[in-house]
Amino acid sequence: MTDDPADGERPATRPDRAQYGVCAFLALVGALVIVDATRIGHAVSSADPVGPKPVPILLGVLLLVIAAIYAVDVARGGTGEPEAGEDVDLSSPIDWRTLLLLIGAFLVNAVLIDRLGWVISGSLLFWGCAFALGNRHHVRNLLIAVALSLITFYTFAIGLGVNLPAGVLQGIL
Repeated sequence: MTDDPADGERPATRPDRAQYGVCAFLALVGALVIVDATRIGHAVSSADPVGPKPVPILLGVLLLVIAAIYAVDVARGGTGEPEAGEDVDLSSPIDWRTLLLLIGAFLVNAVLIDRLGWVISGSLLFWGCAFALGNRHHVRNLLIAVALSLITFYTFAIGLGVNLPAGVLQGIL
């Protein structure tokens, strides 16, 4: 047998051991889902004769099966295909300024959400993320951020029945 690629055979590749970590993670999550599902109480009614246990147990088993199939694929030399649709230069360094600005926007939101309320802190979050990602239409971004915050505030309150903190706008919203 020759090592000529024209023979139609791929050269032997070493399995990517980091992918085994993904397999282990999937198996761990599957096992945790199954263990957690077994602790669900037996609640059967005429409207739901099966109860709440089967679906999480099925999902946990499917996660274990996927982890095993993936491990076999990795052992046989299977590799993921690089993302073809992304316009990302993987050799370029990390843009730390953008990353730190995004982290800062999320931290500001986390600190201010109880004091100022979702509409104000969410507006700062959306505006800060747009700024961090390079958009310099400040007034337009602020208007869009306020609109998004109000839409999400009322969607959660009216549509889902979840009250987000109103903060200083309590009584106004």
